[in-house]
Amino acid sequence: MELEDILDDNSLSYLTTRFDGNAIMAPALPRKAVPKDRFPALFATLKTQTYHDPSTRGPGSHTIRTIAWNPTGHLIATGSSDRSIRIWNPEKPQVKNSTELRGHTGAIQRVAWNPTKEAELASVSTDGTCRFWDVRTRTCIASIPLGDEGVTVGWASDGSLALVVRRDDLLIPIYLHPDSPPTAGKSLPQSVQTNQTIFNPVGSPTTLLLTTGEGSVKICSWPASSTTAAAAANGGTPLHHSAQTPSRSTTPVPPGSSASLQTLHTLHAHTSACISLALSPTSRYLAIGGSDALISLYDTHDWICRRTLSSLSGSVKTVSFSWDGSYIIGGSDEGTGIDIAHAETGEIVARIETSMPAPCVSWHPNGKYWIAYSGDPAGLKIVGAAGGGL
Repeated sequence: MELEDILDDNSLSYLTTRFDGNAIMAPALPRKAVPKDRFPALFATLKTQTYHDPSTRGPGSHTIRTIAWNPTGHLIATGSSDRSIRIWNPEKPQVKNSTELRGHTGAIQRVAWNPTKEAELASVSTDGTCRFWDVRTRTCIASIPLGDEGVTVGWASDGSLALVVRRDDLLIPIYLHPDSPPTAGKSLPQSVQTNQTIFNPVGSPTTLLLTTGEGSVKICSWPASSTTAAAAANGGTPLHHSAQTPSRSTTPVPPGSSASLQTLHTLHAHTSACISLALSPTSRYLAIGGSDALISLYDTHDWICRRTLSSLSGSVKTVSFSWDGSYIIGGSDEGTGIDIAHAETGEIVARIETSMPAPCVSWHPNGKYWIAYSGDPAGLKIVGAAGGGL
């Protein structure tokens, strides 16, 4: 299928995107954006807050591997190599005000919040399970064995499913239902390394974007209706109560129970593996981080690369846009410092000095120019949470 079959260039503005053939309007912004010429001085006033976890037992024992804000920005989750998940209130840095979630028996690979529920979290681990948590009750409410290590998990924007990527590049959709236990849909084997996925930003899942080890991002149609029906009839297994934990569990996805994705378009973004990606809140740009230490910015109007950011020192593990889509950062496990780039020009407008590499970076999602990052031996840090004039 050609690009013009996916996109209608005459009907799009910078606030819309066409992942599935239908124009999608980005949500209204919560406040007025700060322009580029004023941003450096205002950002410099922000003060950094440290969130120290006392379970740290020495170098590497409590390495933060993943961070994620909840949809409102009132909570932030960290997942660590010591198998723990901790939920912080960014305005209360004392550990007594945080919540620890335990149950995984391996390192936490990724945490992700349900975009429609401020207290529901999904996590995947090297222990080969995907777990769902109610952070209000500190309870693992559901667990599904994956059959192998989970690498990442991401939600559809309507909260109807969470998609897990396994270490062997198998995609496993987990469907959530309001009145019944979650079900695992048919697995989706990929022929190339798959590092991260995101769905279309608004509404039910119809389109999926995948980074590949070949340096490309595939834009695929999501078989929502057929896969859901097949999962309920054939491939899905309801989670049942476990005698070992206060959660519901299920058997792995049955071998041979698989489906396939239709590729609509391919973005040949990097000369080496594509690792991370993020869609700006305005839906104007898709940022793609590669193992070549570059971030490419694609205009979703015509899927042309508008600019490339090259200030990082190593593989781009995470990319994140500010709440207004005006600024972008990348995280790497090489080098020090976090450069803040202006999305429209690529100009570096500010820098956060760090003593160690910061592989996980994330902007506050809802009207604040706060930046959370990992890598500091003292623990999670959030620029802006301790005060400032921005």
